[in-house]
Amino acid sequence: MILKKTVFCFALLVANGFTSFSQNKKENTTVKINIEKDTVVNYKKPHTSVTENSVSVEGKRINYKAVAGMLILKNKVDSPTLSMSYVAYFQSDVRDASTRPLTFIYNGGPGSSTIWLHMGAWGPQRVYLKDTSRTKAPYKTINNDYSLLDVSDLVFIDAPGTGFGEVITKERGGAGENKDFFGIDQDARAFRDFITQFLSQYNRWNSPKFLFGESYGTLRSAAVADLLQNDGVGLNGVILLSQLLTYANMSDIARDNPGNDQPFVLALPSMAATAWYHHKLPQQPEKLEPFLKEVEEFALNEYSIALRKGAIIDSNYFNQIAEKLHNYTGLSVKYLRKANLRVTGPQFEHELLGDESKITGRLDSRFSGSAMNPLAETPRYDPMDSYIDAAFTATFNNYVRSELNFGKGMKYKTFGNVSPWDMKRSGYVGFPNVMNDLAHAMVYNPDLKVMLNMGYFDLGTPYFEGVYEMRHLPMPFNLQKNIEYDYYWSGHMVYLHPESLKQLHDNVAKFIQSAHE
Repeated sequence: MILKKTVFCFALLVANGFTSFSQNKKENTTVKINIEKDTVVNYKKPHTSVTENSVSVEGKRINYKAVAGMLILKNKVDSPTLSMSYVAYFQSDVRDASTRPLTFIYNGGPGSSTIWLHMGAWGPQRVYLKDTSRTKAPYKTINNDYSLLDVSDLVFIDAPGTGFGEVITKERGGAGENKDFFGIDQDARAFRDFITQFLSQYNRWNSPKFLFGESYGTLRSAAVADLLQNDGVGLNGVILLSQLLTYANMSDIARDNPGNDQPFVLALPSMAATAWYHHKLPQQPEKLEPFLKEVEEFALNEYSIALRKGAIIDSNYFNQIAEKLHNYTGLSVKYLRKANLRVTGPQFEHELLGDESKITGRLDSRFSGSAMNPLAETPRYDPMDSYIDAAFTATFNNYVRSELNFGKGMKYKTFGNVSPWDMKRSGYVGFPNVMNDLAHAMVYNPDLKVMLNMGYFDLGTPYFEGVYEMRHLPMPFNLQKNIEYDYYWSGHMVYLHPESLKQLHDNVAKFIQSAHE
């Protein structure tokens, strides 16, 4: 899940200021601090909780051991700098762990914990939701028929500054600083260090290894995959859900980067899918997929050409494109002309249902809600968030304490305050781009398989954006065969749609099995 509201917005992060990474050399041997009166976190020997249970996955009963705990990262002089919380699930009675896949799972943000994938997709229990219908407290969890435990052991990792983890500053008895971890490269290094430490602690170096990232987690996965393989950690697969590899393609902030029309082109098919779903098209096609193929062709050809012409576009051609955009988006020709043929994601979300004083969701445009200000240009909130936030937060906080016996007396941060976030890559300022990282990882390891999963109704990271990025990875064309594309009738969090969750499980399970055989 992309961090709600505006933390993920590049423009806001720029406004908050860039930070730079520097190696912290402070030493401090004090490793215990009081979190609450009844809780002491020991950074020298962190607490873990081990429980045993079982889950039924598509009719198959799987016994497992769950380990909830913290890993402590240290600097070169062995002073603690960061604690990262995790929950790992290991299938019981596995004789040879080297034959059992291990998948590292995380959400995005930046600044999001991993409760979404944990309680919504792959954990042994998941939140009971009614798809796009609102669910009221008390919320409940159910056996997850589509947990990935049928094909892999699972490690859910909370990002730096989220979950039960924290930066271990001097005041907390450590030597860490926020700037050491709150940034694209810094965050990736923290995940690399977590994974290598986990492999050693649980003796899983020779297991088939996979990364699973959602949203900003896909950007993280590209960077982490390259770092891991540079350190000799061979990966079998990288699984991406709702991909964004370069901020320059974000429709949300397209107005902040004039001269780059690519975000408008790549978001158009998702806008068309949204208009189709809400029956706002002048002529409603019977089937979605053939319609989207038509829109994709228009976007890459006529629409791209029109936008590239800029101010020298012929008026007749301008009007023709406006008419076609009307047919594909449901927005009025008058509005499209006023927008100069360029509509951002937030503008579309506010305008499509504007005659009903409603807005669509950003992360899942199947959702809708009342507009707080019908006269505004963009929405004040995402309706999808209002449907799911409380359910996920409540059920995980109950589950981790009552069933995993971990975290009592400690606060779990669903979202962490990770601002300011360092957007520079290797010291260079600009729109972050990790396409080189993923391409290098795939060239370095030509057996590495990559899977891209996309929801048609995702306006946060439009599906065609992900396709475009993968098709433009700077690597030999023959490696494109290592990339798998899967599409779903859902949004950013594909697993919120029950039928899509089953499809996602079956596709990912098949991918994991084939990638290590």
